[in-house]
Amino acid sequence: MTRLFPRWSAQELVVVGVFAAASKVSTLLIALAGGGMNPVSLMGKNLVFTTLLVVMLCKVRRPGTLFLFTVINIIVSMLLLGASVTLIPPMLMAALVAEAAIWPRRHASGAANALIGAAVFDFVSKALSLGVSWLFMRENPALMVMVVPFVVIGYFGSLGGLFSGVRAVRELRHAGIIRE
Repeated sequence: MTRLFPRWSAQELVVVGVFAAASKVSTLLIALAGGGMNPVSLMGKNLVFTTLLVVMLCKVRRPGTLFLFTVINIIVSMLLLGASVTLIPPMLMAALVAEAAIWPRRHASGAANALIGAAVFDFVSKALSLGVSWLFMRENPALMVMVVPFVVIGYFGSLGGLFSGVRAVRELRHAGIIRE
């Protein structure tokens, strides 16, 4: 069993924890500095989150990294922000789907696998979050008209984060911080 799932080193666990906490704190600061959930701060916080996710997936190339990142991110959200428990199942399901998407190319070098994982995670988590929102608003579905544009605007920020994540990984490789 340890051959299929090798043990995590302390350095990898610290990197995942630091990136999870940094992504949560930086997105919170962007939302607060932007004056709340306006389109610019919404795109900015999703851009930073996805960028950090791509960099972390390139730094720690181990199966289960995205799932562990998501669990730590949920714990930090619940402790710092009192996040809703209803968002836990969509986030965990999105992490599992993204892990399944990157499993076939888990030994590949480069940032392509991290991009696939981050893109699948962002898309599935946002789609499932919309599903949870619809479940709670099904008595008044007209409220979804207000929710969908915010999710779409946030997803555009996530798409920008994929591109900035590749650029950040390229620069960090050049600096020697990320190794193949």
